[in-house]
Amino acid sequence: MDADWEAHGWERLADGVGRRRLPRWDATAGLVLGERGVLLYDTGSSLAEGAELRSQVTALTAGRKVTHIALSHPHFDHVFGTAVFAGAEVFGAVGSDELLGRPREREELRSDAVRHGLDAAAAAEAADVLVAPRHVVSGEWTLDLGGRQVLLANVGPGHSGHDLALCVPGTREVVFCGDLVEESGEPQAGPDAIPSRWPDALDRLLGLGGEDALYVPGHGAVVDAAFVRLQREELARRFSVA
Repeated sequence: MDADWEAHGWERLADGVGRRRLPRWDATAGLVLGERGVLLYDTGSSLAEGAELRSQVTALTAGRKVTHIALSHPHFDHVFGTAVFAGAEVFGAVGSDELLGRPREREELRSDAVRHGLDAAAAAEAADVLVAPRHVVSGEWTLDLGGRQVLLANVGPGHSGHDLALCVPGTREVVFCGDLVEESGEPQAGPDAIPSRWPDALDRLLGLGGEDALYVPGHGAVVDAAFVRLQREELARRFSVA
């Protein structure tokens, strides 16, 4: 099941589990390999970045295709590459399907991408073919990838109104947090953030993984439970939440 992650620019986190820190915005893409399924967590900031991820997964897995995609939250740098993964079953937090299906929201994502420096044509192309989740998670959803089960958990809202975490059991659990946790900079609270609920979302993440888990932020290096707990307290102070 395992692969030569580093040779392909990926960071190995556990047997059959790795992640790639994508260039430019340092967003994380996670990968979990099962005997029958291949799960990708987030798809990059453009169709070109998604295609690069697809090629890397093919090389890592000796030709296997991504069968499942979990979207951490509906921001352009995490969802704009989804359309290149034809046939994959796409999961998101409940409500993200409706949001990503609305023309107005697609236009806002396109505009946000351009404001952050994505080429206007690339942003328009990705927004035009944006894939909304077919499967929505309101609580927890266990996926069987063949010889490995993973847990999708709707732990938000917080960083956005639709935050979906991925927990991979093992000798040391790996929790993909999306932008609920950021290591490379201060957590960003955009117009769709719900600051009053963010600390509670981090409590739920800690409950999923426990003290010994690896926590993979949406941007930055892998952290531990102590880092998540500290960020939880900082967010509570920042937004005056008890």
